[in-house]
Amino acid sequence: MLEADNLECVRGERRLFAGIGFKLGPGELLYLKGRNGAGKTSLLRMLIGLLPPEAGEIRWKGEPIKAAGEIFRADLCYLGHLNAIKEELTPLENLMVAARLADETLSEDDALDALEQVGLAGREDLACKYLSQGQKRRVALARLVQERRPLWVLDEPFVALDVAAVDWLAQLISAHLQRGGLAVMTTHQPVDIPAGTVRELGLS
Repeated sequence: MLEADNLECVRGERRLFAGIGFKLGPGELLYLKGRNGAGKTSLLRMLIGLLPPEAGEIRWKGEPIKAAGEIFRADLCYLGHLNAIKEELTPLENLMVAARLADETLSEDDALDALEQVGLAGREDLACKYLSQGQKRRVALARLVQERRPLWVLDEPFVALDVAAVDWLAQLISAHLQRGGLAVMTTHQPVDIPAGTVRELGLS
């Protein structure tokens, strides 16, 4: 269970939001909606512990995330608006390095399968600096294919994707929810997630 209680965010002298709260359980997806600058990314950063709230508390499985520490981080998969890939490495190398940094086991065969699923077959050994923006996004998204951590926090995951890739990712998120996972996501595109319970939270 992910809980947010009376969260407030202030950046500089501007209050982006206040009084934000929700509870999210297994099999549930929360869409964060709002105009640019409303604080969606700031709220995501709060939920993963990178930005302390001005007021309020975030709890994972009933415990404040700051106190939960490594237990919370071990349950969290965060995909930011930026791709977080090394341009000089290949897609395959990026996946293998990301798995090692997360202390996860990932075989080369599984990594190649993930890259094939995102449409990068034949480009596994090409340095990422030569890929298009959409292809770079797919490298980042390939991390989710083998991902089994229960909490996914995704910032604009559908950006730069074509229609087929959007459908593929929607199905992947759906499978995560069917396994009892939780997800929090921002998106400017209306996307149908075919399973789980989808809720919305608007920031004005």
